[in-house]
This record gives sequence, structure tokens and C-alpha cells, in this order.
Amino acid sequence: MDMSVTAWEAELTTIYGSDQEFYHHYTWKIILEILTVIVALVGLSGNTVVLWILGFHMRRNAFSVYIVNLAGADFLFLFCFIIYFLYSTFNLHITKEVISRFVSIVAMFAYISGLSILSTISTERCISVLWPIWYHCRRPTHMSAIMCALLWALSLLLSMLEGNYCDFPNWGVHHVWCQVLDFITVAWLILLFVLLSGSSLALMTRLLCGSQRLLPTRLYMTIMITVLVFLLCGLPFGFHWFLIVRFSNEYLALFHLSKTVQLLSCVNSCANPFIYFFVGSFRQRWQKQRHTLRLVLQRAFQDTPEVDELGESLPGETLYMSGTRQRQ
Repeated sequence: MDMSVTAWEAELTTIYGSDQEFYHHYTWKIILEILTVIVALVGLSGNTVVLWILGFHMRRNAFSVYIVNLAGADFLFLFCFIIYFLYSTFNLHITKEVISRFVSIVAMFAYISGLSILSTISTERCISVLWPIWYHCRRPTHMSAIMCALLWALSLLLSMLEGNYCDFPNWGVHHVWCQVLDFITVAWLILLFVLLSGSSLALMTRLLCGSQRLLPTRLYMTIMITVLVFLLCGLPFGFHWFLIVRFSNEYLALFHLSKTVQLLSCVNSCANPFIYFFVGSFRQRWQKQRHTLRLVLQRAFQDTPEVDELGESLPGETLYMSGTRQRQ
């Protein structure tokens, strides 16, 4: 996230030469920022609904715990963009150091947490499919909550260290430590990406190939679409943050790329609630019964194949999400 608009304007005036060309690019910057804020506001509303329903109105199970934490990470990530927009647009009485330290650290914390939780969801789902007996019988109690707590703690530690040693004003003082932390953080993100891609590919292979192909369930479709949206919209933000942003001159010159990546990252965090509602309501006959948001979310994480082709396999109150027969 860029934190010094004034420096950008001075640099861009030098780069583009004329005031007319500069204001043309500056206009596109404002348009991308407005689109980002609109998407962030929609995403905040959607993730709030998911947090409210799954957190207070539905029975907790293995995967719903992960989904609640993923929605929390997305909410926090989008909230950081709203705070930055308010600061840069209305010139709030907040020092630049607070913005650069607090907002950037929290945004990094939320991004790493979201990727970690999504990778864990995909990996655990892959294990439950490939080794179902071991998973159902030997899975530790409250594993979902424990894993989420560990991932939040690790993400917070990495983001705080990065913010302390790798912020631009003090980057030269802690150059060596910053390089070490960058290496650790990038290695962790690469590991998460490998787990996310490998587990998703294994699930897709098991579904489409082999003699014992699995029947698709709504839970599988929810996870696959969420992973696909992240790879298309969320992953570029990580590459941009830890690669391009370290080279300040190139970063200033490629400000359109920065704004586009920010917009895509907000689309990724905003899309998850709509994915849940789309999968949960897909192929349902809405006129037959009143479908509440709780029931739609319940259907989105249903881990049993549809009984008939019309999608009316089970009454609403008898649907169970994956893990209701497991220990949480």
C-alpha cells in the first residue's frame, strides 16, 4: 500500500514530463482508488454477514471455524484500505508514521493470515479425501481452533517484525535484519502457495480422474472457487508487496500496477461471501420454501452429494456441513 501520495505526484511529474499527461495518469489513479473503496465497502458488509451468521447462529464444526477466521482476515484486510482512503482523502489528523506503521502492518498481518487459513482449509480437505479413515478417526479434538490460533500468532509475528525492521525510513539501519525477515516471509508465502496449489490439484485429480472418482459436493465447489479467485486476484498482491515494492524507483513508476493489484486484492477478499451464497443457492427452487441466509450458508458447506438433479436432495433443517460427524 502506497503511503506517500505527495512523493508519488512529484515523481510522476518528472516521469511523464507534462502536466496534462500527469493529470491523465493521476485521474486513473483516483478512479482505481474509488473502485477499490467501493469493493472494500461491499466486502466489509459481506464478511460481516458471514461472521454474524457463522459465529452466532450456526453450529460450529471443523470447516466453519476456518471460514469464520478467513472472513475475519478478509474483513481486517478491507478495513485497512478504508482507513487509508479516509486518511489520504480527508486529510485526517493522523501522523504519517502511524499510517505507515499501523495500517501497513495490519494489512500485511491480515493478508498472511488469510493465505495461511485458506491453505490450511484446502490441505485439510485434501487429507480428508485421500485418507478418510485416518482423518475421521485420528483427527485431534479442536484442531481447527488450534490451527487458526497458531496461524494468527505466526502471521502477527512476521508482520510486526517486517514493520519494525523493513519500513522505509529505517530500512538502511536494519538492512541485514530486513533481508533475513524478507527471506523468511517470502519462504513462508511460497510454502503456503505450494500447499494451496498442491492440495487443490490433488482434489481436482481425485474428482475428475481415476477409477474411484468422487461425486462433487457443495463444500468441494466452495473451496475450489475460493482458491481459484485467490490465485487470480489475491496472489498478485503478495508478489507485488514483497518484490516490486522493495525497489522504490520502479514502484513509483509503476503506480498503475500498484493500484490495480490493490483493487484485485480487495476483489479477492470481497468475493468469498458471494461465493458462499452463490454455491449455497445454486440450483435451488426458491419458490418452494423460504431460504434464509443461514440456510444458504449451510448448503454452501454441505459435504454430501445431491440426491437428485434438481438440487432438492435434503430439507433445509436436515442439511449438515462437513465435519458435523467429526470432532471439531
